[in-house]
Amino acid sequence: MKIAALQMISGTQVSANLNEARRLMEQAAALGAELVVLPEYFCAMGKRDSDKLAYCEAYGQGPIQECMARAARELRLWVVAGTLPLQADDAQHVFNSSLVYSPDGECVARYDKIHLFHYDNGREHYAESDVVQAGQQPVVCDVRARNGETWRLGLSVCYDLRFPELYRMLSAQGADLLLVPSAFTYTTGQAHWEVLLRARAIENQAYVLAPGQGGVHENGRRTWGHSLLIDPWGEVQALQASGAAVVLGDLSRERMQQVRQQLPALTHRVL
Repeated sequence: MKIAALQMISGTQVSANLNEARRLMEQAAALGAELVVLPEYFCAMGKRDSDKLAYCEAYGQGPIQECMARAARELRLWVVAGTLPLQADDAQHVFNSSLVYSPDGECVARYDKIHLFHYDNGREHYAESDVVQAGQQPVVCDVRARNGETWRLGLSVCYDLRFPELYRMLSAQGADLLLVPSAFTYTTGQAHWEVLLRARAIENQAYVLAPGQGGVHENGRRTWGHSLLIDPWGEVQALQASGAAVVLGDLSRERMQQVRQQLPALTHRVL
């Protein structure tokens, strides 16, 4: 199954970002992709965290979700809408949600980001919980390739990457492909991004696809990018350092089974 991570440098205007997302999806479809994954907050990176309150949507309706459903349907793609803000329990917060659309345009899975980013080095300060309500439930979702194979997705978002117990739960539920749409800061990305992603692939003997925001944004923030696909042995199959791009690669059932058979670590678990 051919899959693609779509790297973006989202600005503050939702309509412009949706147009760019559609352009990248069309490019991926033309290259033969069956599954595309957009980065965290593909729809907008506001000037302030609270800006997302203005364009958050009720689950199942709104222009962002309509755009994703239409693209999936018209391009005959599985589309994972990296994340977008959905209404939470109060008006001062949103869920940071990843939605999966089938080639029929139906939303078949929703994951609300569980772990909320907090960072303060004296120069940079982020506290995602100021605006985002944490999710509670790990989510897996099956997608069917055109050749009839079924692949099970394990959904996660950005800061989740630092919590291996989440990925072990997804693996225990049969995840073959771990998705990590992100907007890693340049500082934390440079230090930890690839090593953490490779670790999640190696320890779960699964593919990892991680689309990121990658560049200097309209709001002045700089994101790390380096969107990539990693195989179950931990080898990087495709990577784009910065700039808007389609990062294309293939899933191989034979490769995954080879890794799991030659080093059956998943069967050796004790705890």
